[in-house]
Amino acid sequence: MNLRSAFGRWVDRADRLNDLRQVHWQRWRPPGPLEIAPYLGWGTPRRLQLGARVLRLVAHRAPQASDPAWRNLISVWRRLASDEVPRARVRTTLGPLSVETQADDEGHVQLVLEPGAPLQPGWHAVELELLSPLPRDAAPVRATARALVPPDTARFGVISDLDDTVIWSHVSNRLRMLALLLSSNAHTRKPFEGVAALYRALHDGASGAEGNPVFYVSSSPWNLYAPLTEFLRLQGLPEGPLMLKDFGDHMLFAPLDHRGHKLRHIEQVLATYAALPFLLIGDSGEQDPEIYAQAVRDFPGRVRAVYIRSVDPDPARQAAIARLAEETQRAGVPLLLVPDSLAAARHAAEQGWIRPGAVEEVRADKRDDEDAPPP
Repeated sequence: MNLRSAFGRWVDRADRLNDLRQVHWQRWRPPGPLEIAPYLGWGTPRRLQLGARVLRLVAHRAPQASDPAWRNLISVWRRLASDEVPRARVRTTLGPLSVETQADDEGHVQLVLEPGAPLQPGWHAVELELLSPLPRDAAPVRATARALVPPDTARFGVISDLDDTVIWSHVSNRLRMLALLLSSNAHTRKPFEGVAALYRALHDGASGAEGNPVFYVSSSPWNLYAPLTEFLRLQGLPEGPLMLKDFGDHMLFAPLDHRGHKLRHIEQVLATYAALPFLLIGDSGEQDPEIYAQAVRDFPGRVRAVYIRSVDPDPARQAAIARLAEETQRAGVPLLLVPDSLAAARHAAEQGWIRPGAVEEVRADKRDDEDAPPP
């Protein structure tokens, strides 16, 4: 076991001990202002799954493009230092259906709803209410989550990484990644050139109105859910569920379960939409090619193509990805190491997955991103 891995495991154990401390502390600590932070959910007409987190309320200032690095640092730190409410009880309501669920030791609530009547395609509002603990003033604590049922017109889905695939993150250099995270915000983080137009084209499909669902799977912590969704909104990327990780050792050290985390969520999405093929999008910086090649092995016939953004110029790394591409090609799945969003758009158009005119839109969006002034 190398030093970084050993220290990462120590940090993980310390985090678990802190969770136990929080549980015992919660038993006698008077609850102050609380909130329910809902996450976008997803599912089928018969079954929805979504998540939320119960936290002590912290007022977060809306970020601005002009914010200095020190203000961004404070904002990120306040999110990373969130004070969760372990084992809270939450009532979830969807129409006549009402379900009570207990949060885990990190304040996370995992919800599964099975309505009596099939749901229509589209986004559905789900009401959340905190049952216990109640804040000192006994004021109701409520939130509204939303969950997506993809339309029948969807021909495929998209599962995408975020870091160094959609957004510049420098994941392969942990210290540089942390410095970027702590000094920027949703307005100043930079997307990869043309990525918004590419994802819109995939979401719209060949007809322009397919509504193909997009899922974002990342090892970023749930604490950064709000800034990430704000970034996606500001950049005009398709709205879709995010599948993140609990805050821990992965911020500074190699993620101990990065591969398992992504494969679990890929399996979950593919099992939910058994009749829908998927495109997998990632980058060459870490394990995405290996993870997606494993998904091709594990789920034969379910993956249409794999797009890997080339961010690592190392010839040995590129040769390793070429070997994986040969393997997936034998299974009938192209794994393409692409230099940019435009190359992926060209291939998708050739396959009939997006409108031919969308390629020019990706080209124009790429040019605009390249010409944009630095933050």
